[in-house]
Amino acid sequence: LSGYWKFLLASSPESVPEKFYDAYFNDSDWEALPVPSNWQMHGFDRPIYTNVTYPFTMNPPFVPNDNPTGCYRTVFRIPKEWKGRRILLHFEAVDSAFFAWVNGVPVGYSQDSRLPAEFEITDFCHPCDSEKENVLAVQVMRWSDGSYLEDQDHWWLSGIHRDVLLVSKPQIFITDYFFKATLDEGFRVADIEVEVEIDSQKQDREHVSTLSIEATLYDNYGPADVLTSDMSAASVANLKLKPASRPKHCYGFHGYVLGGKVENPKLWSSEHPNLYTLVVVLKDSNGKLIECESCQVGIRNVVLAHKQMLVNGCPVVIRGVNRHEHHPRVGKTNLEACMIKDLVLMRQNNINAVRNSHYPQHPRWYELCDIFGLYVIDEANIETHGFDESSHFKHPTLEPFWASAMLDRVVGMVERDKNHACIIVWSLGNESSYGPNHSAMSGWIRGKDPTRPIHYEGGGSRTSSTDIVCPMYMRVWDILKIAQDPSENRPLILCEYSHAMGNSNGNIDAYWMAIDNTVGLQGGFIWDWVDQGLLKEDADGSKNWAYGGDFGDTPNDLNFCLNGIVWPDRTIHPAVHEVKYLYQPIKITMMDNMLKIENVHFFETTEALDFSWLLQGDGCALGSGSLNVPSIAPQSTHLINMKSSPWFTIWSTCVVKEIFLSINVKLRYQTQWAKDGHILASAQICLPPKKGFVPHAIALPRSSLVSERVGDHVLISKSNAWQIKVNSISGTIDSWKVNNIELMSKGIHPCFWRTPTDNDKGGFYTKPYVSRWREASLDNISFYSSQFSLKELPDQTVEISTIYYGLPGNQPKPDETSLSDESESVLFRVQMRGRIYDSGDVILDYEVSPKNDLPPLPRVGVVFNADKSLSRAKWYGRGPFECYPDRKAAAHVGVYESGVDELHVPYIVPGECGGRADVRWVALQDADGFGLFASAYGESPPMQVSASYYGAAELDRATHNHKLVKGDDIEVHLDHKHMGLGGDDSWSPCVHEQYLLPPARYAFSVRLCPLLPSSSCHDIYHSQLPC
Repeated sequence: LSGYWKFLLASSPESVPEKFYDAYFNDSDWEALPVPSNWQMHGFDRPIYTNVTYPFTMNPPFVPNDNPTGCYRTVFRIPKEWKGRRILLHFEAVDSAFFAWVNGVPVGYSQDSRLPAEFEITDFCHPCDSEKENVLAVQVMRWSDGSYLEDQDHWWLSGIHRDVLLVSKPQIFITDYFFKATLDEGFRVADIEVEVEIDSQKQDREHVSTLSIEATLYDNYGPADVLTSDMSAASVANLKLKPASRPKHCYGFHGYVLGGKVENPKLWSSEHPNLYTLVVVLKDSNGKLIECESCQVGIRNVVLAHKQMLVNGCPVVIRGVNRHEHHPRVGKTNLEACMIKDLVLMRQNNINAVRNSHYPQHPRWYELCDIFGLYVIDEANIETHGFDESSHFKHPTLEPFWASAMLDRVVGMVERDKNHACIIVWSLGNESSYGPNHSAMSGWIRGKDPTRPIHYEGGGSRTSSTDIVCPMYMRVWDILKIAQDPSENRPLILCEYSHAMGNSNGNIDAYWMAIDNTVGLQGGFIWDWVDQGLLKEDADGSKNWAYGGDFGDTPNDLNFCLNGIVWPDRTIHPAVHEVKYLYQPIKITMMDNMLKIENVHFFETTEALDFSWLLQGDGCALGSGSLNVPSIAPQSTHLINMKSSPWFTIWSTCVVKEIFLSINVKLRYQTQWAKDGHILASAQICLPPKKGFVPHAIALPRSSLVSERVGDHVLISKSNAWQIKVNSISGTIDSWKVNNIELMSKGIHPCFWRTPTDNDKGGFYTKPYVSRWREASLDNISFYSSQFSLKELPDQTVEISTIYYGLPGNQPKPDETSLSDESESVLFRVQMRGRIYDSGDVILDYEVSPKNDLPPLPRVGVVFNADKSLSRAKWYGRGPFECYPDRKAAAHVGVYESGVDELHVPYIVPGECGGRADVRWVALQDADGFGLFASAYGESPPMQVSASYYGAAELDRATHNHKLVKGDDIEVHLDHKHMGLGGDDSWSPCVHEQYLLPPARYAFSVRLCPLLPSSSCHDIYHSQLPC
């Protein structure tokens, strides 16, 4: 019945039009609304985003009188072919509760906004041969007592958001079936059992005993000609009725059990998602077909062992994400194309598992997960997080009167989804405390389906109701303690970790170092998959991703819905590269002069993979080729002696500063989720140079530099080649021209501030980094120059030096006589010495001494503003994507190019972004090739670099990416040190210690030089200036 229905939104159930459900009600002035949809996505009412707080006053089980209520009407006719059959009305899901009428007669009520409801309407429909149209009316309430069980961290959206179906059935029909497969110890024989239930009306029950039930299992992967011509040839098991399974005389449903065996079954797993087709047939006493039902099923085994969950006997590793149902244009309404897009992206990025957060998802999702091979945790639609904020009401799990409602949701989920091979774990819900009702739910599941473990994090993640220790956001050192606890026999799988809010996911490599090397740690699910931004059009017609509060919704939790590793349109965040690398199934490392290639698959060999190598020296390709690797069995390793490798001769003879070996692993054949040639895994290894590298010294001419004082400035120039303007008051280089082309428009200053990321702002339990920074005035430092000097040296160079004193910007400008190291108000003392060479090279040496009571520093480096025409960036460092000190494992060192525009990462809420780690040199050039080169110099390590048309102040000002205003120049940061991003969570300061910058002494050197169209950055990098 999908399509446009008549729709009217009333302010409450009490204010709906009188008898709007009547067949003859006049709805001609109602609006048209697509079904399925959320009405808020079509201009009715408003979306509301909250994380924990209920969007109405808590008074369970009551809901507010202000309760927007949608009235729906549509018409349908019963096909003539359905004469004499029973008719069912099926709602796949409605948010949050609804009544339904057919031709003015009430047919049912239901709630649970993520599970189906079905009503028999045979007696309420006009006869098939009637010319009358049947009128279906539905009243949907935004809030119901069920809303107290649905306090998930997502948008509150209402309406008939999944399909509505009319289903035709014979008088006696198959109402349910449950496929079960039990494997022997060697996984060579599967005992198949199918429980079947039928439904009949009272007058037909005497015929039930004369009926026969059959079931057949077909191999989906038999020869194509067999599958298209003779399905019986693809049959692998004809299931027969088990003795004594026919029920004795009883009323209601009648259950049957059919059984059989499959020899050498093709097992289902994420790596090999083999499926069979199950067909269940109901026949009358003459063998005539009454009805058949069919679905895809998989044969696989899930059991618990000591500290492990085994799938088909193997401790598979969960490389997962949490996934909300979310589409930026249609909200909670599901589009199959979007589901497929998600699955393709997940598989392409080595994600093998999904936790359905936090409710049963669209039925088609499970069918697709079966096909694509995703392990799934199926989660009941239960979350009562908001009760944590109440001192007057107990959590529903502790109250007997909530027990049946909670159990109903678990039963409904299991009964709907039980035949899907992809589901390997059931979940009792999310963040709903812990109590007797959870014990009841876990007990029911264990009785109904003992073939799958149970997951539930509430109550500390280690209660008797969970078969898996499943903490969220637990620190690495704490999960290691649990794994090493001899009294804990359950596996640990993080149900949520690495909170991906904005520029985040730092430290994720530390988790995988622990998981990959510790028995008892079996993976986890990143929070989460997609930024839950909604498409919104502003008054000026511009479209943008909206978050909490953007629709005038109160209460709201702002941008806490933006925690995905992909944007709402499924464009990937830079962090996805890190996830793909850490999740990759082929691990490549070097140890003891051997290249180690490890196949960490559990069922798949490397036979369908191609290996290749690339050797680079200082960013330049030295050699490449295919790598002959034999087929590596699952959980096996192949070693290559470096001396017999194809790159050894090149490596032994090349003379470069750095040598990097890259190994790529590609798919040889196309799959369901990737084309042939897709990179499945990659690694880069830094090789020690075999020959010493000596930089060539620049031979400088002995011509004099020209120095000229103009007011407060000193102009230093070389003929008409270049000119540098030094400000004698501020002690900075304020301008730099080459061939009269402006390269730099604002001076080079020390910099210790970064635009806060979402993680920097997090501090629910302790003070966030950004608060500590602002309290220390790190966001508003004024630098004052003292003891400035400029000297023309005998070697035809010019030396400049000064001491910068950094003071809180809200203090009055001090007298130079009051500037001293002893001043209490001085936050930083920065000694700068610079030398300007005839070649145009400038070497700047910095020695930074912060005040010792400052908080950890965001960055230590320099900032300047380049002319906006220098729009092309080129660098030798990690890339090509954004990376930071604690999120750079996937970023290979190489030479990359990009437009400055493209360096900006459009996080929905702006913050620090676009950085590149371990940069040896960077060049900014205009369209003609003129520009500026910068590198770390001397003993200084590689830099963290960023360049953007959006300065730190602008990134801090704007609340949305689309509200950013481009500057008139490019803000360039050259950081000696940069603090990590963190990401263990986003509500506590959690950058790991090794990525924090304490207020200690720092010393570093930077080299700058002008670029001409003929300049070679490679040659400049290899050159050495005279001391």
